[in-house]
Amino acid sequence: MIKNRGRFVGLSVALSVATLAFALASHPASAQQPITISILDNGGDYASTGAIIENYKKAFPNKVKEIKLQRGPAPETPAKIKAQQDAGRADINLVLTGQDAGSVLAAQDQLIRLFPTYDKLFPKDELKEEAKILQDAGGGFLMPTVVNAGGPVFIYNPKKVPNPPKTAAELLAWAKANPKRLLYARPANSGPGRSIMTGLPWILGDKAPMDPEKGWDKAWAYMKELGQYVEYYPTGTLFTLREFAQEQRWIIAGIMEWDMKPRAEGVIPPESKITILENTTFIIDGHYWAIPKGVPQNEVDVLLDLMQFMRRVDQQVLTYKAFIGPSIKAATLDKAPADIRDYVKEFWRPEYDQIGPGKKYKMVSQLDFKELTYAMDRWDREIGAQQIKK
Repeated sequence: MIKNRGRFVGLSVALSVATLAFALASHPASAQQPITISILDNGGDYASTGAIIENYKKAFPNKVKEIKLQRGPAPETPAKIKAQQDAGRADINLVLTGQDAGSVLAAQDQLIRLFPTYDKLFPKDELKEEAKILQDAGGGFLMPTVVNAGGPVFIYNPKKVPNPPKTAAELLAWAKANPKRLLYARPANSGPGRSIMTGLPWILGDKAPMDPEKGWDKAWAYMKELGQYVEYYPTGTLFTLREFAQEQRWIIAGIMEWDMKPRAEGVIPPESKITILENTTFIIDGHYWAIPKGVPQNEVDVLLDLMQFMRRVDQQVLTYKAFIGPSIKAATLDKAPADIRDYVKEFWRPEYDQIGPGKKYKMVSQLDFKELTYAMDRWDREIGAQQIKK
């Protein structure tokens, strides 16, 4: 009996150990110890979603102990992440990015796959149509956070430009007659710059607007000719806004976000206007979140939970304040706090009500990430060349 009891006790201990091991495996460390969310923002998304991330930290102190934020240029992000991955470190566990660096990170397989892996956590039916298109363009690696119709639009100073260009031919003629007064930033660093590059094939009627290698004959030729009258290409949208505010430049590239937000924040004069060229099709613009490969699973679990929190309607409506707007279709402006509703209405343009199905302007997706990477690289070689100024 004693011998049998010993065997029974030994078996009980073994089962208890196995049960504990199973329980630990079933409940990741994130449920036990809060993590540090270490963010790299290369596209300004924190201005749209930072309040949501802070709200998550306040709501779940058991999951997040600290938020670390660093910013860096989009073109440098893939190399920065790769250096950490090659060293076996995961100093950055959440990347806030645009379609520029996001496309390169995805193309180079540096990110964990979110879709279809976590489709059940993030139902696609929740998304606005623009956000569905944005998600598809991310190749399964990128989570759309905010989105709108984008551009291209051209912001102009009405004191200096009383008769703004209405067609691509008129824009070229204006640039020739007013050298160095037109400015747009390098597409790899700038949403407005990208909107010009990818929007021109639609405006000019190129044979294949989604194929920059074989279908952009008119657009590449136009950008080269236009470049004769552009003094230089800055590495960021902010440079164009500053020089526009100083009246060094009279027309600059814009998109919805980078037209309304600079006026609201006093970066450019509130009386600035926009012109939309004939045949414009709006290239959808938005921001993404992504998780680099190599991030420990317990941190991934918390980040996925944060992503679910970010998609809640009461959190998504907070993004209107940055003038780019929610990715979730249920997060309509009427559900935003009153101060945000009033803020948006003050700087909204009626032209933006003319975009969408059955309206004056169509919307299309940005290039798929491989094509976008090709287009940005080719622009650097053939258009920017020696004119990019840091």
